[in-house]
Amino acid sequence: MKLTGKQKRFLRANANRLRPIFSVGKNGLNDVWLDEVIRAVDKRELVKISIQQSADVDTDDVKSFIENNSEINVVQTIGNTVLLFDQSSNPKYRDISNGVFSL
Repeated sequence: MKLTGKQKRFLRANANRLRPIFSVGKNGLNDVWLDEVIRAVDKRELVKISIQQSADVDTDDVKSFIENNSEINVVQTIGNTVLLFDQSSNPKYRDISNGVFSL
């Protein structure tokens, strides 16, 4: 799904108070890590990921890995932080996506 500028601004505003719940370290990116990220995004809809200084990858690598291997949208990358969004498959958890799609 392609997000508009207004939708991205709305998501960035909601993510301002979030702390990263996943990190990428020297082990890099793999399918097990991505499965955990997908489950978290399905439940929370909006997730931040931090990239540690010891990691062999940068934000562009993480962004391309996530976008190529899942349906998750990368909303923003700032420094060593990546912001992810996807609509939850469970209607009970769709608080943020209801706001996004009402714009």
